[in-house]
Amino acid sequence: MFGGLEALRGASLSLQAGRIYGLIGPNGAGKTTLFNVVTGFSRATSGTVRFDGQPITHLPPHRITHLGIARTYQLVRPFFELTADQNVEVGIAYGRPAGSRAPDHVRAEAMTFLNLVGLGDKWDRTPEELNIGERKRLEIAKALAAQPRLLLFDEALAGLNPAQTEAAIGLFRRINEMGITIFMIEHNMQAIMAVCHYIYVLNHGDLIAEGLPQEVSSNAAVVEAYLGGTHPRLERRRPRGIHA
Repeated sequence: MFGGLEALRGASLSLQAGRIYGLIGPNGAGKTTLFNVVTGFSRATSGTVRFDGQPITHLPPHRITHLGIARTYQLVRPFFELTADQNVEVGIAYGRPAGSRAPDHVRAEAMTFLNLVGLGDKWDRTPEELNIGERKRLEIAKALAAQPRLLLFDEALAGLNPAQTEAAIGLFRRINEMGITIFMIEHNMQAIMAVCHYIYVLNHGDLIAEGLPQEVSSNAAVVEAYLGGTHPRLERRRPRGIHA
């Protein structure tokens, strides 16, 4: 509950390892709240969250991260006083269980993640010297530094231009090919319909639809909830080079 308003109510869903999942719905549907509950930033008053069969509902965020779940945020949260490589080093140092990191190789490993997201040549820049697309990629590098098996993206494409969006989607696919399961909140329908294997739809805290992109895009309840019933279906045009 937030200020007397019910933030999330009856959502029940499951993810299979190695796939890309989407979570869509109108503003206020409970999408970010669901992510907050999964990652321990909000306490559930009922229900259970399980990861690999283990209940994690009431674990603190750092314990959940150490189990293999990492996330990004709607608004990027870099350490502005640190350089890009130092930001990623923080993810390595605190995003993994004690004893699972090699301090002598932290910087080299940080550079590996920066190179993966295309920021290797900007390792010595502070976040203030990066544009919004680069800051979002830095956030992804920080999340990857925790070595997650499940990575949650909360509107990682928001604010990006078409070229940045296409590059980001390509990065999502490369991350997934590394064996990392992705669960993403996104309002860019062309992107989410193209890159996701399976999509869940929330409205007022309830799961109103789920299925393959083509099933969700033509679901009357989804169109009514998400677009106000003014469109016959959600747009599914594929960005160049992206496969569902």
